[in-house]
Amino acid sequence: MGEFELIAAIARSCRTLPDNGFEGIGDDCAVLPVGDGEALVFTCDALCEGVHFLRDAISPEALGAKTLAVNLSDVAAMGVRPVATLLALSLPADLDAGWAERFVAGYTAASERSGVALVGGDTTRSTSGVVLSVTAIGRGPAAHLKRRRDARIGDAIFVTDRLGASAAGLRDLLAGRCGTPLAEIHRTPQAEIEAGPWLGEQPAVHAMMDLSDGLASDLRHILAASHCGAAIDLDAIPVAAGATLDDALGGGEDYKLLLTVSATAADGLASAFEARFGRPLYRVGRIEAADDAALRWLRDGNPVVGDWLGFRHF
Repeated sequence: MGEFELIAAIARSCRTLPDNGFEGIGDDCAVLPVGDGEALVFTCDALCEGVHFLRDAISPEALGAKTLAVNLSDVAAMGVRPVATLLALSLPADLDAGWAERFVAGYTAASERSGVALVGGDTTRSTSGVVLSVTAIGRGPAAHLKRRRDARIGDAIFVTDRLGASAAGLRDLLAGRCGTPLAEIHRTPQAEIEAGPWLGEQPAVHAMMDLSDGLASDLRHILAASHCGAAIDLDAIPVAAGATLDDALGGGEDYKLLLTVSATAADGLASAFEARFGRPLYRVGRIEAADDAALRWLRDGNPVVGDWLGFRHF
């Protein structure tokens, strides 16, 4: 059973459980309205040694900051600001003295920069490497929340930055080239915690999510939830320096934002984004009518056969 099949099986199994006011499985975060037009959002992500990081290729401080960033990215993708986290640490006995303290120092410094409180968690022993788990909480106006299911036919599709640098950096790390700029990008992702809430304020933004598994994989989540298809212009994909198109489409761990925008407002929103953040908003395609979440790849307006699927967790 693959990752998405497992998620679907979990969702089916949970259908009979009471929702207790939550809007649950299906987006980057679960949503809980709290009155006065406000909502809390909740997400949980784990990082496992040997899967998400190599202990000898990243400092404990950098890993602390990365552990926070990948969780705050999910909150930003909902269009609101992160406010708090809970941190669970499972640590093996062979850790160097002081490793945990250095990890927490990196996590704390990144939390301070992001204006996020650490409000609880858990610690336990691991017999199979370092395992890190964070629950991140965000809060904001319920009207600003962006969901995967809200893409509309005709929407323009945008990404908030160049893609593929993290995948190229991972390739460097696996080859022992730990000191390259791309390897550093892989070790130090930056969550869009400013751009996400700003985009949440924009009514022209319909669907949004973060790019953790690669554009090819993550866009399919929006298409499936919104019951539509898409056409992507391969020549418009903003490939990061040193990366390849394959990295940009299927590499994952870029933690930029993927969004759909009303076609009539797309140019204005792109101009406003650049004025606000000093960098482009990249248009890469459009939402189309389709019954099966069809994803078409185009070059010079002509169909291209591609098998990009994105990162898989198992």
